[in-house]
Amino acid sequence: MPSKFRKNILFSVYLLSFLFSLQAALPDYINSSYLGTLMSQKLFSLIYAVAAVLAIGGFLLLPKILRRFGNYNVAIFLLIIELTALLGLGTFKNAITVSLFMTSSLITLTFLSFSFDIFLEGYSADASTGKTRGIYLTCVNLAWALAPALAGLILTASHYHYQQIYFSAFILLLPVLLILSIFLRNFKDSPYQVTHPFKTIAQVWQNRDIRNIFMSVFLLQFFYCWMTIYTPVYLNTVWAFSWGQIGFIFSIMLLPFIFVQFPAGKLADSRLGEKEMLFVGFLLMSLATIVIFLINNGNESLARVLYVIKIDQLSIEITGYVLLWALILFATRIGAAVVEVMCDTYFFKKVDNQNANLISFYRLGRPLAYIIGPLLAILILGFSGLGLKSLFLILGLIMLFGLRFSSVIKDTK
Repeated sequence: MPSKFRKNILFSVYLLSFLFSLQAALPDYINSSYLGTLMSQKLFSLIYAVAAVLAIGGFLLLPKILRRFGNYNVAIFLLIIELTALLGLGTFKNAITVSLFMTSSLITLTFLSFSFDIFLEGYSADASTGKTRGIYLTCVNLAWALAPALAGLILTASHYHYQQIYFSAFILLLPVLLILSIFLRNFKDSPYQVTHPFKTIAQVWQNRDIRNIFMSVFLLQFFYCWMTIYTPVYLNTVWAFSWGQIGFIFSIMLLPFIFVQFPAGKLADSRLGEKEMLFVGFLLMSLATIVIFLINNGNESLARVLYVIKIDQLSIEITGYVLLWALILFATRIGAAVVEVMCDTYFFKKVDNQNANLISFYRLGRPLAYIIGPLLAILILGFSGLGLKSLFLILGLIMLFGLRFSSVIKDTK
């Protein structure tokens, strides 16, 4: 493929990924809080787990589906399903109906992320995998950084009508469908490998490097799972932060994904190895998450309002505690940003887009995390007598396993 043509197509993939991620991120941090208005924490944790189980079943079938229908057609079909789910979430308030649409959306978003992996891998060169993945993840995470503040503004302006978030996501998804149908309709599918799931598992298990990078990405997705589901609830219900304050905190928290991943990806292509950077990333994730457990609410100087952000008629009070939370969560995401781009860079240097079975298995890390994560949280919260705060200590300790997995892989150069 000519270099100029590849760059033009990659630009459309980057733009598509930004808009898609913005619509996905907009409701992501309020999903658990919205579900919490309709059902208990145990029940909405179960929704995430059920969605993850169904996603795993779908992932096992995806290579065969791709071979038959092609990645472009599959992506269009999934986008239509997601648009329907968002309309349903924005329209209905019945707990059962909302649960069904939420489950559908969670599954579809996971499959679409996999589909975009296929597009990106099909148009990228192995020699610049780190750079390409770094730009792609920067676009994705720029959207994730903007989304919390945007969601906070929408919620405040609508007097905390959660359904306005889903209508906004629906509108953002429409140009994604347009870009995909115009620029990627001529995508050339590779001869996707279709193997029995047990053979794929054996293939991964026998390759020490692929096995350990899969375990690393599973830990990362477990981290995202607990942080995404329980941090907003903890800040809103325990710390009594407004959604405007939470949006401010999360926007600061996600900045490392914008500024860290592109240079980290380039470093992985040229100078430093993925192994060392993965190790440092996991260590920072672990230590910063444990610090969250140590924060106590009782310092009057930190509770004082330092600044008020005014946007039209909306105002967000920035206290010392708001800044403290933003700083600590910022530190956790520096580590997560490094781990994410190193996992993707390492894995996609080892495979290409015809290895759909391996790519689908690699992306199983997220649904597996969303099965084990909520179920483990249900056990901890429901039967141990521990509160939400304890989850951060446990999560920090779990991230230490990443030091073991990252230390035994062999660098790609």
